[in-house]
Amino acid sequence: MEIVYVYTKKRAEFGRQCNFTDRSAELHVDILPDPSLAENFIERNPVDSGIQCVQEMSEHEVNTERFETGSRGINHTEGGWPKDINPQEVEQVTRFRKKVEKDELYVNTIQQLGTVMEHCIKQNNAIDIYEEYFDNIQLSNVEESPSAKTINVFRDPNEIKRTATHISWFPDGPRKLAVAYCNLEFQGSSPDTSMDSYIWDVENPNKPEMTLKPVSPLVCVEYNPKDSHVLLGGCYNGQIAYWDVRKGSQPVEMSPIEHSHRDPAYKAIWIQSKTGTECFSASSDGQVLWWDIRKMGEPTEKLILDPTKKQDMTKALGAMSLEYEPTMPTKFMVGSEQGSIMSCNRKAKTPGEKIVAVYPGHLGPVYSLQRNPFFPKNFLSVGDWKARIWSEDIRESSIMWTKQYQSYLTDGCWSPIRPSVFFISKMDGTLDVWDMIFKQNDPTLSLQVCDEPLHSLRVQEHGRLVACGSHTGTTTLLELSDSLYTLQRNEKNLVTAMFERETRREKILDARHREMKIKERAKSSADGDKKEEEEGEAALEEEDIYVKAETEFWSIINQEKKNMEKKKDADMDKADLGKQSPIPEDQEQEAQEKEPEKK
Repeated sequence: MEIVYVYTKKRAEFGRQCNFTDRSAELHVDILPDPSLAENFIERNPVDSGIQCVQEMSEHEVNTERFETGSRGINHTEGGWPKDINPQEVEQVTRFRKKVEKDELYVNTIQQLGTVMEHCIKQNNAIDIYEEYFDNIQLSNVEESPSAKTINVFRDPNEIKRTATHISWFPDGPRKLAVAYCNLEFQGSSPDTSMDSYIWDVENPNKPEMTLKPVSPLVCVEYNPKDSHVLLGGCYNGQIAYWDVRKGSQPVEMSPIEHSHRDPAYKAIWIQSKTGTECFSASSDGQVLWWDIRKMGEPTEKLILDPTKKQDMTKALGAMSLEYEPTMPTKFMVGSEQGSIMSCNRKAKTPGEKIVAVYPGHLGPVYSLQRNPFFPKNFLSVGDWKARIWSEDIRESSIMWTKQYQSYLTDGCWSPIRPSVFFISKMDGTLDVWDMIFKQNDPTLSLQVCDEPLHSLRVQEHGRLVACGSHTGTTTLLELSDSLYTLQRNEKNLVTAMFERETRREKILDARHREMKIKERAKSSADGDKKEEEEGEAALEEEDIYVKAETEFWSIINQEKKNMEKKKDADMDKADLGKQSPIPEDQEQEAQEKEPEKK
């Protein structure tokens, strides 16, 4: 049965306001119950139903709007002074204070506060709040397996993702980190790709705290250790720029293009100086340039990385990494594209003498170079499929090295707290933590950070937090377990002994190798002399044979000549005898008959 009720309205009333009126209820249809359907139901008796006097709610999940926080700074100035008093004037302030101190109300207030303070001081004297109650009890050290956990992930805010090429930690505590973003694939980036780099707050991964706006994408960025408001950046077009975060997102000053690098500035580092304004940069164009940010018009000094020490630009090696230790202000090291490592001295008299030593290094570009914070003579280099530890005293070979990895290594650094721990990032997205005291054949901890290549790595100076930058601009913040950032008992002595032992071993092997080379050279020269002697003897023997043969030949010729002369003389004598006494005819005939018999 279909129920239809039609509402009718005149055409003239279309579009008018609806007016409702009250009226009594009307019954249009009455449907009686079907007794056959009632048999399908069971009557429930009694019926108990609980009733709550609160709103009924159900547990469910929804996507709520993300709350974004923003931090802003304020300038605090001393307040509370009358308008006629200038707080900057010492005399006015002193005069006002004397006037206030004579006021009775001021004296009463101080007296009231004095009783409260006296009570607190008596309490402090009665109880030592800094007392160590359990100083004598030794804690049982529970062996914790090395581990790390992800704290935060900072993603590139732009639609077209770029590589996080370099990371720098805020110098005054683990609160911020600056990340440089750049597409290093030559001409591989779209024209719409952003050139911005960002400063992130560790606690807020949703939005960058500040944006750095260079004229060319930043390849590297570095906080000034003396002034945390100043940052140094190396650009993809070779220019060097610096920012002051108090002055905004635009760079304060940049180096002019004609005096800058010709290739990307892969590394820029602040130098230990009184002013805190000096820095230097390296690039794959084969140059190291020194700068002072107070006058960025041109570099203060220049070095061409020519290993032949002739400062020939055509033979210069492209730089991929720089190493500078503030405790050794005149020394620095450069890792080249060709795999060699150059140790340099800035204070040498001539540019050629600045390159002190060249280490053979790696099979490919040296992506990272860092001295051990506790043992500056030993340094770590990362390139190709191995990480190597070197000693300054040995130039022929590294003293220690990791196993041959399956994937390419991209970056590495030492732990600032533990001298035996270093970190390596790889192209397969894993971070390896090596502890040389614990294990030397394999990493202590291997962590799969992401499914894409890791390109940059930086450890915070407290040694607890590690930041890793990936190929698509994702920066992962990791917190290490206590065992990886707590200095172990007797660790420095153990590492010292290890480095000394390996250095001594390499020296012995190197000396043995040189000795074998000298022996081979001597042997080859002796063999050469013997061969010459034999050849000389053979030549003399050959000469003797020729002379002997010649002598015999001429002796035979002379003998033949003599025989021919004798025969001739004999024939002449016969002829003379025949003329004197001719032979009778019968005797001559007889001689001719006998002659064939003789023959």
